[in-house]
Amino acid sequence: MRTDARLAVCAPGIIRRHRCRVSRTHSCTHVLRCHRPFRTLKGTASVIEVHNLAKSFQAKVDGKRARVVAVDDVSFVAGDGRITAMLGPNGAGKTTTLRIIGTLVRADRGDVRVGDIEVQSDTRAVRAQLGVLSDARGLYSRLTARENIEYYARLRQVPEHAGRHRLAMMSDLLDMGTLLERRVEGFSTGERLKVALARALIHDPHHLILDEPTNGLDVVSTRALRRLLLHLRNAGKCIVISSHIMQEVEQLADEIVIVARGRTVAHGTADSLRAEAGTESLEDAFVKLAYDTMSATHP
Repeated sequence: MRTDARLAVCAPGIIRRHRCRVSRTHSCTHVLRCHRPFRTLKGTASVIEVHNLAKSFQAKVDGKRARVVAVDDVSFVAGDGRITAMLGPNGAGKTTTLRIIGTLVRADRGDVRVGDIEVQSDTRAVRAQLGVLSDARGLYSRLTARENIEYYARLRQVPEHAGRHRLAMMSDLLDMGTLLERRVEGFSTGERLKVALARALIHDPHHLILDEPTNGLDVVSTRALRRLLLHLRNAGKCIVISSHIMQEVEQLADEIVIVARGRTVAHGTADSLRAEAGTESLEDAFVKLAYDTMSATHP
């Protein structure tokens, strides 16, 4: 008897049952692994490289126009099959750095390469490789969650079958079943973030740029997001996230980039950063490396 490949295990802990071609019922117990909704990349090297990045903006300070430095000197490398986390306080320059990588803002100085492409020389080619979740969600309020995601999939020329398959997996992982047919207007911050995340992943990008991805999510949704990111990392994706939450970074990140006052002050694994700072906790290491170092260089 043939089995139905549509009864599938699509991700850790996610099993979806479909009508069997043979028995025509939903009680058939045949199980096969389906095609993965996200490509698993092997033998490739397509890192994100950031060198000496700088960016400043014109803003009002005490009622006067002044130039505010958002990023002063940020450098790091994010590799394939790894989650690289930018850790720093609010205003450290994390969001601006990620927006530059995501081609949303042009740098004043420095170099960013996504794979073998320099970001400012070919933004269209870079965008095709990126899935970006920025602080500006940019959803269409009058469309349903499903319509928002499917519209973006069509813009990215995602095959209809592949798009449906990925959306079904992300809906399961992020618990979006009750959201998909509702208009985005009136969604909570966490609900909007789920839709924006699904939209960023629908074209199966190799590089993911996620700015504060758990902001506004409840505990259950945060755990679901963590499972999804680990699944994508194991598929060989290059993932860069920003956060100011120590526990989140320690649980997720393979590499940590500590940023303070717009500068990279340390870069390494949690263990190497603790060793560098001579502390037992990542929190103590962060305080020593970020604040003590910057106080010494910027009295």
